[in-house]
Formats: sequence, structure tokens, C-alpha cells
Amino acid sequence: MQKIVPSVTANHKSTDKIIYIDNLKVVLTVLVILHHAFVTYGAPGGWYYSEKTTNVAAQVFMTLFVATNQSFFMGFFFFISAYFTESSYHKKGPTRFIADRLKRLGIPLIFYSFILSPVLSFQVYRFAQGHDITYIQYLGGFHPWIDFGVLWFVAALLLFNLLYVGIMLLFKSKPFSLEKVPGAFVIILFALTLALGSYLVRCEFPVGWVLAPVGFQLGHFVQYIALFALGIVASRGQWLSKVSYKTGKGFSVMVLIMIVVIFPVIYYVKVATNSPNETFSGHGCWQSLMYACWEQFTGIFIITALLGIAKQKWNGQSVFLKKLSRVAFGVYIFHPLVLISLSVLLKPWGVDPAVKLLFVAPLAVIGSFLLASLLLKIPGVKAVI
Repeated sequence: MQKIVPSVTANHKSTDKIIYIDNLKVVLTVLVILHHAFVTYGAPGGWYYSEKTTNVAAQVFMTLFVATNQSFFMGFFFFISAYFTESSYHKKGPTRFIADRLKRLGIPLIFYSFILSPVLSFQVYRFAQGHDITYIQYLGGFHPWIDFGVLWFVAALLLFNLLYVGIMLLFKSKPFSLEKVPGAFVIILFALTLALGSYLVRCEFPVGWVLAPVGFQLGHFVQYIALFALGIVASRGQWLSKVSYKTGKGFSVMVLIMIVVIFPVIYYVKVATNSPNETFSGHGCWQSLMYACWEQFTGIFIITALLGIAKQKWNGQSVFLKKLSRVAFGVYIFHPLVLISLSVLLKPWGVDPAVKLLFVAPLAVIGSFLLASLLLKIPGVKAVI
């Protein structure tokens, strides 16, 4: 991860032949917006504002969408970020590297917590819940000043970066390196290990349990930590320039099986056994083990497929895509403002929430990229994000 999050390629050049990572970054950023839009209108999960649909078909589709996203997109961000952390550290040295991380990750955290977070909460309190109160009055009773919101990822990334520096300084010998890209068997074994590890952690910290005030869902952190560490190893072996298109295609078929075949089976089991959602979240339930396996296999398969296919098919970049990539971190920070504003604006519209999603989701994507593009024109902002 370089100057922005999730912009991860600030220091690489087109000659590195990994332009496809910038393009994937745009896709992942769009998925973040859509993920929160789906949660707003029917998928399980917490968000600032929500109008949940009661249409069962829509609920199932939204649940599949967010479950698939959750299986890979944030872990993928950690992997890519770590891949470029390695080169940045060796280029800048520990002191300059830490100073850069504190600037480019710490400043957005402070801004979000003290400036943007109360604005987002006030939007919902005043315009969605109907409390007749001014913003100044609202601030008088506002208490969660340490609230990273969607920037929990930035907080975790900063923590991982600091731990990485500490390990590098502590162990000065030649770091572990693996030149050969893992094959299919190793990838599947890695996914199984993540599944078992996630299941065990979720016995104590089920999905949905949040570590306040930083916002970490520890039930997902087995994957995040493992993929960050793997990103470091991958960087040392230059895996992104070696990843196989054939492997990517093979795993894309496995992804389809996990989504089209296995997920419906899990849903059938849920209905047939009358299992509540909580049993899939953790607490040592067998349903939790089943879901953890589906989640980690699906996520790792998707990441492998995307890397292999995008390297072959999407390793060029138009001017438009380059601009989208540049503003991705700004989009990540400010998309809640756009999404919540649109959701609250359409609250009086008397249609099913699933219909509102069809309008809000694309408008939130477009609006977030436009807003970020404008904000990056402000002096000083560009130096941080």
C-alpha cells in the first residue's frame, strides 16, 4: 500500500507490467460502495442507515452478493497493500516509511473520526429519523469521537505496517522469500487453513462482533492477517508478474461452483434445519464451520482467478481508468457521505427498498467518484490521498 488506500500502486510504473492491479483496485472500490448499498436495502450487516426489504428473493440475492464480497474484497485489499509495502519500505527506510504511513493513513483516520463521522451520523439523526435539531446542538451530545467507520481498514493497515517495520528491525537476517507461485493444491490447502482458523476465532468472536472503538471484526481477521503476510512474501517473489492465466481460469470455474452450487446448498440446509443466522456467525456451531469453509474457499478462489485473468486480459489502462484509479482512496473515504445522502433523500419514496437499490447503487458509485475527483483538486488534499 502506498500513498493511498486502497490505492496501492503509487510507486510502481507501467514498466512493472502490473497495471492490472490498478484496474482491479477500481473494481474493488466499486464493490465497497455496492456492498454498503446492498446492506442499506436488505442484506445482513450494520450501516449508518437502512431500509430493509421484506422481499425474500431480493433478500437472498443481496445476501449472496454481500457474502461473496465479504469473502474476498477486503482481504484482497490487504494482500495488494502488503505487496507494495515491501518495496516502499526498502526504498524509504524505516523512519521515512513510518512517517509516510502516519501521514497518509493517520490523517484520514483523524479526519474521518472527528469531521466526517459526526456529519454522517447527523444526516441520519436529523433527516431520516426526523429529529428537529441543529448540527451544533447535535455535536453537544455527540460522544463516539473515536469512530473510524469504514476506515477501520486504514487503522488495521497502519497497525500491520507498524508491526511489519518492527519485525523487519527485529530480524535483520535475510527475510523469508518464495520465488515460485503456489500451485492449485497449496492454494486450496491455504484456503482450508483460513477456514479452520476463522472458525476457531469465531467461537469467541463471532461475525458481527466489533472491537470498539477501532471497528475491527475479529472474526474476519484471520484472513486479513494471513493475506497481508502473504502479500509480503508474494512481493519478495514477484508473484504478480508470474501469476498464471491458466490457473486463473481454472479457479474461476471453481468460483462459479462455490456460488451457484454450494451456496444454494448451504441456504437449503439453513431452511431445512431452521437454523438462525447467528449459528452461521460463530459460537462453535457446525453451521459456522460450514459457512467459514464456503467463505474462505470462495474468497481465495476469487482472488486467484482475478489475479490470473486480469494479468492476461486487463493489463492495459485507458486515461479514464487511470483517473478512476487515482481517486479510489478518496472514493473509499467519502462514499458513505454520498450513499447516505442519496438514501435519506429517497426515504419518502413509497416503493420497495429493493427498487430503491436499483437507483441508489449506480448513483452512489458515480457520485462518489465525482466527489473524490473534485476534492483532489483542493490544495493539500492530493498530498494525502
